Amino acid sequence: MPIETNLHGIHRVILAFPLSEDEHFELYCKETFFPDEPFGKFRHDKLLQKVKKTIQYFIPIFEWLPRYNLHLFRYDVLAGITITSHAIPQGISYARLADLPPIIGLYSSFVPPLIYTVFGSSNNLAVGTVAACSLLMHETLGAVVSPKDDPTLYLHLIYTSTFFTGIFQTALGFCRLGILVDFLSHSTITGFMGGTAIIISLQQMKGILGLKHFTTRTDVVRVIQAIFHYRNEWKWQSFVAGLIFLCFLQVARYVRQRKPNLFWVSAKSPMAVVAVGCLYAYLGDGEQHGIAIVGDLKKGLNPSSIHYLNFDSRYLPATIRAGAVTGLISMVEGIAIGRSFAFIKNEQIDGNKEMIAYGFMNIIGSLTSCYLTTGPFSKTAVNVNSGCKTPMANVVQGFCMMLTLLFLAPIFSYTPLVALAAIIMSAMLGLINYEEMYHLYKVDKFDFAICMAAFFGVSFGSMDIGLLLSVGLSLLRALLYVARPAACKLGRLPNTSLYRDTEQYPETMSLEGILVLQLGSPVYFANCSYIRERILRFINEEDAVTEYRTEHILLDLSGVASIDMSGIDTFIELIRVLKGKHIKLGIVNPRIEVLEKMTLAKFVDVLGKQAFYLSIEEAIQSCRFTMDTSTKEEAWGSSKTEDVV
Repeated sequence: MPIETNLHGIHRVILAFPLSEDEHFELYCKETFFPDEPFGKFRHDKLLQKVKKTIQYFIPIFEWLPRYNLHLFRYDVLAGITITSHAIPQGISYARLADLPPIIGLYSSFVPPLIYTVFGSSNNLAVGTVAACSLLMHETLGAVVSPKDDPTLYLHLIYTSTFFTGIFQTALGFCRLGILVDFLSHSTITGFMGGTAIIISLQQMKGILGLKHFTTRTDVVRVIQAIFHYRNEWKWQSFVAGLIFLCFLQVARYVRQRKPNLFWVSAKSPMAVVAVGCLYAYLGDGEQHGIAIVGDLKKGLNPSSIHYLNFDSRYLPATIRAGAVTGLISMVEGIAIGRSFAFIKNEQIDGNKEMIAYGFMNIIGSLTSCYLTTGPFSKTAVNVNSGCKTPMANVVQGFCMMLTLLFLAPIFSYTPLVALAAIIMSAMLGLINYEEMYHLYKVDKFDFAICMAAFFGVSFGSMDIGLLLSVGLSLLRALLYVARPAACKLGRLPNTSLYRDTEQYPETMSLEGILVLQLGSPVYFANCSYIRERILRFINEEDAVTEYRTEHILLDLSGVASIDMSGIDTFIELIRVLKGKHIKLGIVNPRIEVLEKMTLAKFVDVLGKQAFYLSIEEAIQSCRFTMDTSTKEEAWGSSKTEDVV
């Protein structure tokens, strides 16, 4: 902020601004949409270098591929093969969760990973399907078209909603609107994933018990009712097999937690369950003993599904809604997971690039018989633990999945449904983060309430209800912060020139006749009335506990990022009220955005330029000088009166 020095040696604020309105708007847009200043690094390069680096920025594969070598490839091959062994049972399982043909789950682990390799910015993320979005798609579209009565139409709507997911994610990425992801807080995600894990786990009881009929609802009450309503269909053989598989998977997960170096035990366990299940179903004639299997899986690569996209007005609202909601959730989950593992490796990923990558892989995926994909936590963890170095691991996964589709797909047709149910249930049990929920309870009760709103909303209502409740509480909290901003009284610490909150530091000393207040949030129409009343209350409280009358109020606005006209009008009204109390107002260290609006609104002329200060210490010196001058004038006036008398 420009400054000048007056005759008394106290710096004054210069009320002239070097930037025009157009420059201010350009700066605002830059900070909003390009806070990382991506093109600033090569603004002084030659034209060809600028073109090259711009292409590398938007298409990350051109940045890391020229530096790629055989040493890195060895690590990526191992990681790619490992995540493929994880992706096969997971893809089949989650496709069944969405009531889709199991082969669609395998298709979705072939094309999307290749697309992400080109446009993704994370070296760690492994692409695949996720349980929460699979169930949410089934819940949203299943309410419009029954996957049992009309499976073809249902599948076409899945493709269409995946297409809308891609459009939605790509649009957010190109518009640089990654800020919208922040509206889904950590508390919301924790509660949502926990509630989703509960309902998905309960739904797997259909496979564990070998039921043929089940409810299409997802809430806990209806699912439990359905389990006992169809108890005459329970098959003990299926239950025993499911219990064995589940125990094996949980033991493998426990081994990984206790011995991180043995991560491969957990990574290979789903494939081991599928292999054992297939052998039992094939050699032991499992279907005759109540063990249902997946059924026919045809060999061949992804067929085109462009002509299957359905934009019929009867189904368009449901497909758009499913695409937008699942797109937002999958995007938040994928970016959060990518950032978490990038932080561990001291790397960075670009949220907007990730949105574009997710969008492209879902658009192209919807045209190649895939459904929604993102970066699942389990696969990404396996990828990192397997030693991946670059996104090339996703290419290896895609190549291995291609071989599976061409030659091995029919083998997995013997996969028992109970094995898939056990795999899903085991994965979901790991998503219920009890420790984090307890941590939220200890640290912040409101965050805990937000988490529980998502958890119980999803568990006993629906996934939409859980999200709406949790996001609604989060927005309410944000509005409360805006409507009731932080304000505190400052005092000077002994033997220093530091001014701190008097409640936090009781040893601070009050200033005779001077009240220093600090505001810590933007001043808007929503909170300006509260700020005015709070300032007047501070005055009354100060006058009640001290023997000195308040003569000066200093407002430290260093924490006020912005102000609107309602806020400025409130300050003008405050000046009038304080003038009636013979109190002068001073403004300390206003930010340039605030000061500019105050100047344009003529507030500076109303208050006076001399009432603006760069620091609290200088403001207090000025106030004391004024008070001393007034005292001397009063004393001189009194002595003159006595002489006359």
